[in-house]
Amino acid sequence: MSTPGKQNDSKYGNAMKYAAVGTQMMVLMGLGVWGGLKLDQKLHSSPAFLIVFPVLALGLSLYQLYKQLTK
Repeated sequence: MSTPGKQNDSKYGNAMKYAAVGTQMMVLMGLGVWGGLKLDQKLHSSPAFLIVFPVLALGLSLYQLYKQLTK
């Protein structure tokens, strides 16, 4: 039988794991937007990289989320 302390640790551990995944997604999206803006400014291009980099970051984030959920 599980003790209440272990059950709370497991609950908080899962919450922290999912909070970390959400934080990673936000950071990757932010880096994608920032990198896209900087590259577009440097190359004097239309917002192509501003669109492409966040989409790539989203794909990478979803892949990381999938890996975390299938553990």
